[in-house]
Amino acid sequence: MNKIIIKGAREHNLKNIDIELPRDSLIVVSGLSGSGKSSLAFDTIFAEGQRRYVESLSAYARQFLGRMDKPDLDYIEGLSPAISIEQKTTHKNPRSTVGTVTEIYDYYRLLWARIGKAYCPNCGDPIQEQSIDQILDILLSHPVDTKLMILAPVIRGKKGEHQKIFEDARKAGFVRVRVDGRVASLDEEFTLEKNKKHTIEIVVSRLKMSRDIRKRLAEDVETALSVADGSLIAVTATKDGEKEAFFSQKNACHRCGFSMPELQPRLFSFNNPYGACPVCSGLGMTLEFDPKLVIPDRSLSFNQGGIATANPDSAWHRSWFEALAEHYNFSLDTPLNELPEKIFDIILNGSDDEIDVTYVNRKKTGKFEYSTQFRGVLNDLKRRYLETNSEGIKQWLESFMSQKECPACGGKRLKPEALSVKVGGISIFDLTSLSVDDSLNFFSKLKLSETEKKISSQIMKEIVDRLTFMKSVGLEYLTLERRASTLSGGEAQRIRLATQIGSSLVGVLYILDEPTIGLHQRDNDRLIATLKHLRDIGNTLIVVEHDEQTLRTADYIVDLGPGAGVHGGHVIAKGTLEEILANKKSITGRFLSGKETIAVPQERRQGNGKQILLKGAREHNLKGIDVAIPLGKMVVVTGVSGSGKSTLVSDVLFPAISNRVGKSKLPEASYDEILGLENIDKIINIDQSPIGRTPRSNPATYVGLFTPIRELFASLPDAKARGYKPGRFSFNVKGGRCEHCQGDGTIKIEMHFLPDVYITCDVCKGKRFNRETLDIRYKGKNIHEVLEMTVEEAREFFSHIPSVKRKLDTLHSVGLDYIKLGQSALTLSGGEAQRVKLSLELSKRSTGKTFYLLDEPTTGLHFADVKKLMEVLHQLVDMGNTVLLIEHNLDVIKQADHIIDLGPEGGAAGGQVVVTGTPEEVARYKKSYTGRYLQDLLDGR
Repeated sequence: MNKIIIKGAREHNLKNIDIELPRDSLIVVSGLSGSGKSSLAFDTIFAEGQRRYVESLSAYARQFLGRMDKPDLDYIEGLSPAISIEQKTTHKNPRSTVGTVTEIYDYYRLLWARIGKAYCPNCGDPIQEQSIDQILDILLSHPVDTKLMILAPVIRGKKGEHQKIFEDARKAGFVRVRVDGRVASLDEEFTLEKNKKHTIEIVVSRLKMSRDIRKRLAEDVETALSVADGSLIAVTATKDGEKEAFFSQKNACHRCGFSMPELQPRLFSFNNPYGACPVCSGLGMTLEFDPKLVIPDRSLSFNQGGIATANPDSAWHRSWFEALAEHYNFSLDTPLNELPEKIFDIILNGSDDEIDVTYVNRKKTGKFEYSTQFRGVLNDLKRRYLETNSEGIKQWLESFMSQKECPACGGKRLKPEALSVKVGGISIFDLTSLSVDDSLNFFSKLKLSETEKKISSQIMKEIVDRLTFMKSVGLEYLTLERRASTLSGGEAQRIRLATQIGSSLVGVLYILDEPTIGLHQRDNDRLIATLKHLRDIGNTLIVVEHDEQTLRTADYIVDLGPGAGVHGGHVIAKGTLEEILANKKSITGRFLSGKETIAVPQERRQGNGKQILLKGAREHNLKGIDVAIPLGKMVVVTGVSGSGKSTLVSDVLFPAISNRVGKSKLPEASYDEILGLENIDKIINIDQSPIGRTPRSNPATYVGLFTPIRELFASLPDAKARGYKPGRFSFNVKGGRCEHCQGDGTIKIEMHFLPDVYITCDVCKGKRFNRETLDIRYKGKNIHEVLEMTVEEAREFFSHIPSVKRKLDTLHSVGLDYIKLGQSALTLSGGEAQRVKLSLELSKRSTGKTFYLLDEPTTGLHFADVKKLMEVLHQLVDMGNTVLLIEHNLDVIKQADHIIDLGPEGGAAGGQVVVTGTPEEVARYKKSYTGRYLQDLLDGR
């Protein structure tokens, strides 16, 4: 069978659709947000494929996986084993890195364990394990008549008199000894200084090389190795003086005696105690009290609350600081930034000086006087953190801590032993610090001996293949040591895609969710080539996508609609690109054919003449750049994937502005200074993080819609007669909610090493409230039925309630008509969560001096939805505000008033400002990749 046949699909908002999809093809499912794309691709096709696979397992295996519900459809055939590659990343574990997720690091560890060369981490000398035969071969290679002395090193650089060593050597029959470089007879009496380090080596034999010496030399070598625990020193007399060679059976350093453990893959794992740095346990970071968080504003004095952890009204805190001020002669009214640096350092880190403290307790019933050292604010906080058993106090103290690079390993996560093993002259961490591109270059130039080539050939093939796959999906700028939690949804998805290419499976049904997210137009071509490669080797790909390039490449397109939510779920058009373009009903076809467009503005805004100037931004790959952001405009930051856009906006700009304008306590990245902040009054970061982390979080509570609805229900006659207050209609407090599930509607079952599973509450059947609460009805609907309404239904239902209607209108304006008011935050996509946050900001009164940051707001949006979103963003800018976007979508970029293009490449070759200006100015700059694509677009206005 060469088709996937689906009949009667009714999952979510799908309207009983029948469709046939060609196998071994690249199929793109498109349509408005909420039209049913994911319902068809993931919740129907993938869910049924997964269910059938689970059903094929034994009853024993199925008991661990649980019963999977059949999607709501009549019939499906032609399914292959299905693999879902979604945007959502599960790698929140701080131990996960790009290397561990892709499994490339496992091959690195194996390579280092098999052909790595060990060096002493103390002195840098090579360490080599040798057998007795290897040692003999080296010694016998000396010319005949060469004078040789065999020494057994028993003490290396240790303090003490060591009389027992000399006594044992005499009893064993040895005649001579070398002490601190001087050869002497054991008949002497040795008096060594107890507090100095000494080196003692027993002279096992002195001989002259001859052709028949092998037997005697073998005996002497064995004797020396047994006396010195597997090591010996051979001293040869040459024309230039004596020359020493150190030999060891146990990977030990001849200079400092450092002993290297056996090279095994686990030695290079930061997730194994055998290889992990003992200070940070392999995390590379430690949690330390941050002086900037403890003293956020140095312009305040102690009496003004300048030290956030010390209460000036507390008799206990005041007694300490009064004693300190008296001892060092300063005033507690002096701003902390005016104190001498020495005093400020003592406040933070303490002093050895004794100070006289007088403490009068709160009730003034006792007076205590004593002399003690001032430990310092930071040391006192450390003590309190270690000693407290209160989770509340621990959380409060942690708010003054930030992650710092581990002082022991310098963020490298591994023990010194592991870091001192090298291949090609670099450590395993040095290699993971290289980008994928640079890593491939390293392996192409790596010179190995014939033996090493034979040992490593298969390992090297696997490594190079996997790195090449990562490059093919546009991730050549990533480093393998990068934390997986810092990856965007699109990057995480493409990493999983690269892993799938590596598995070389055939006959598989791959289902992908917008793989082009986070990709510049330049990088799309390689990703599309990868998808076509998967298709060409015999797989079927179903891709949920809005990207124009991907749509034009597809073998078959399915366009769902015509609207979102209840108005979606129909197949509007299906077939090849030509058939979609010819279909007048298809909104996607109208945009692809150019019949409908997102227009280029007639003129660009001039702004208010003011700007924010960021100087010397150096975080990650940023090259100390200066960036000017004009205010009162729509500003778009562009650039190829990995060029530094998110670093500039999210890591540098947002914390810097938020800490000064919003009084936040965010850890800041590296930059020199930031100017012009007096021109804005607040900053709002509208990112794609979830609006809540539990099933109780939902759009209605987030935008403040639920409160007026609860107040409305509490004002009804039936509610008043029963004495119900607004809290009765909340699932967050006791009273009206179902107590079995505590208002969640679901019960969470912890699976420990697997993701948590949520099952519907069997008491309230997912309605969240108890029966008495559900008895109260407004216009025939109870509180649960109201939360089940879509935004569109609720706008009509509450049309006469202004406080509710106004907030619903803002959700409508950002294209979220189709989501339910009480829909769990866990089911919202990143793009949907971002638009819920945007609607909340739209409902607030603007001052015209607000600075909005948005990271790829077009994620998950159809052309028509992008058009609607841009209208909303233009509305914010027209009110005098500044909107700063990170974006790759050319329809958004062409509408900008000002573009900041970073690059020129990704990773280490990025991090510079390529060009700034209007879209027309950027389009004329030939060295800008963004400019080239913009030129084509603007030419075809």
